[in-house]
Amino acid sequence: MAKKPNSQGSGPSQRQLRVGELIRHALAEMLARGDIHDDVLAKYVITVPEVRLSPDLKLATCYIMPLGGQDVAPVLKALSGHTRYIRGEIAHRVNLKYAPNVRFLQDESFAEAERVDALLYSDKVRQDILKQPLRIQQDDQSDD
Repeated sequence: MAKKPNSQGSGPSQRQLRVGELIRHALAEMLARGDIHDDVLAKYVITVPEVRLSPDLKLATCYIMPLGGQDVAPVLKALSGHTRYIRGEIAHRVNLKYAPNVRFLQDESFAEAERVDALLYSDKVRQDILKQPLRIQQDDQSDD
């Protein structure tokens, strides 16, 4: 009996997570060592917080962010220009049957974290926190 493909509600499989992490490490190592020869990429320290893979492992979406979060567009353009080289290097470094196509997107998780922090420190939430919590009295005696 064949396995059913992941439904929309379920998360990525263990294999997707493991291969994504291997690709993330390989890409981060290439960027740290300067293996990708580009003047734009040489100017920035680039983090790779996450790599997500499609269920068939044929497409790797690499989320990147330059340190400081500025000048994302030129970094994305430079990485996209070297996609073929990066794909070949990933094929050599990660042992897979097929090397996935690689695409680069800006990592939005830092902006999302700032948005959540702003919500938590808003006046309305602070007002709820300052209210006294409802106290429920419980007997500390056990049944004997």
